[in-house]
Amino acid sequence: MLDLVTYDVFTETPFRGNPLAIVPRADGLGTDQMQTIARELNLSETIFVLPPDDPAHRARVRIFFPTAEIPFAGHPTVGCAIHLSGLAAAEGDATVDMTLEEVAGPVPVRVRKAGGRLSAEFVAPQLPTLSRKMEDAGLAARALGIGQDAIGNAVAPLPEVWQAGPSYIVLPVASVEALGRAGPAGHDWQAFTDRAGCFSAWLFAQDGEGGFRARMFSPAGGTPEDPATGSAVVTFAGLFAARGHCPPGETALRITQGVEMGRRSEIDAVLVTDATGLTQVRIAGAAVPVSEGRIRRP
Repeated sequence: MLDLVTYDVFTETPFRGNPLAIVPRADGLGTDQMQTIARELNLSETIFVLPPDDPAHRARVRIFFPTAEIPFAGHPTVGCAIHLSGLAAAEGDATVDMTLEEVAGPVPVRVRKAGGRLSAEFVAPQLPTLSRKMEDAGLAARALGIGQDAIGNAVAPLPEVWQAGPSYIVLPVASVEALGRAGPAGHDWQAFTDRAGCFSAWLFAQDGEGGFRARMFSPAGGTPEDPATGSAVVTFAGLFAARGHCPPGETALRITQGVEMGRRSEIDAVLVTDATGLTQVRIAGAAVPVSEGRIRRP
């Protein structure tokens, strides 16, 4: 039997945020066994902890959707680092630095406990890059079951495909109200994602308070809707910076996701830019332990 713990990530409140399963001692498990466990648990992601290749690092980790392994993801990075820090049981305030070895590359993480709140901030292992611009606003609207006038906002007029390990269609929506009505719409959704060459779409709208509301759909990836998607926020950082919205220095963004699912999540991002463009993306959020138990080894 294998030990198993779960956390809710990008929240300070149990039963909100994005659930995460962690297998803290996954030594000896093969890829097929990990995939079987992830499919059985059926959360958006399950993370498996292994000994590091570099002894200076805290752990090597592998992250799985229910359907496939992925090279990097935000909420597993935050939740796993908080769990491995041991700060949940610590008295008083404390900080722990560590590096997690993910398939996409080493990920430096700083875990903090302050006033009882557990949070982690990591540096994205890859800077986001633009893969494709999507010029057909009508197809995007039909794919989401909303009007064409609901596509685009002050950040960007049309969707773009960005990747930072995982790839996402980063899709601007005109209002929070339109965002709430959006969702994958049958054959048009399939045609849209086929044209994009990407099966996951991260939608965002300005919230009127200086931040953003977001939703992420990836039915073909085994996640009909995701309550919080840190890796997608990294790709959003690429679009946001490329559109000229970041002065040199640091730009802080707050993204709220998962509201429509009843799992409100808060993701903080810091975009670092200079005269050459985006040089670093940091993602931060809180997490809370929810359950622990054991699972049979496949």
